Amino acid sequence: MHVASRSIVTNQAGPHEHLAWRVSRALRHPLRKPVAEHNREAFDDAQHWLDERRLPLILDAGCGVGLSTRVLARRYPEHAVIGVDRSADRLSRKHGSLPDNALLVRADLVDFWRLALTAGWRPAQHFLLYPNPYPKAVHLKMRWHGHPVFPTILALGGQLELRSNWRLYVEEFCLALGQATGIEAVVERHVPEDECLTPFERKYHLSGQALWRCRVVLPYAPGFPPAR
Repeated sequence: MHVASRSIVTNQAGPHEHLAWRVSRALRHPLRKPVAEHNREAFDDAQHWLDERRLPLILDAGCGVGLSTRVLARRYPEHAVIGVDRSADRLSRKHGSLPDNALLVRADLVDFWRLALTAGWRPAQHFLLYPNPYPKAVHLKMRWHGHPVFPTILALGGQLELRSNWRLYVEEFCLALGQATGIEAVVERHVPEDECLTPFERKYHLSGQALWRCRVVLPYAPGFPPAR
């Protein structure tokens, strides 16, 4: 079965020429943007939920409609799985009841990640599944590896897994990760062997598009980057 799914169209021929500069800037100038109160409240609720369970954490960052959160919770019943997305509409979609070990949170990830690091969260696994690729070169700073919050993502540690249908996005992420941490990460071809984690993954897979991922184990580094 094949379904229509447009491929990524970009004006980049390779990794962005300003990628290294963006990463260096993020390392030199930690993000100081004030945390929005509604994001703080959402995080506090998530913290209370997590404290009640006392289970290893899996963070599903940018969970969309929450299908991936549900699947991960079923696959890892001895973990607490928290899915975070900023869209109330996406989170309200009906994909069945949530397992007892899963929670969906409406919050902006930029704030949520920073609050998680400050609170000492140490996810065992951290998923970034099919983030908006922002394929135009001018939008590099909106890709997670070009964003000022990138060092915070890395500092949370654990097994970090990024998936995308745009190989260049994953290549850039690996380059940025290596520059920031010195840890080598590689781009892998990903073929779903059983249940797709997200609707996007299913759509891209069924349409015949190649899927790519980066998996790396990162140390917990709450002082990374050093405060200035």
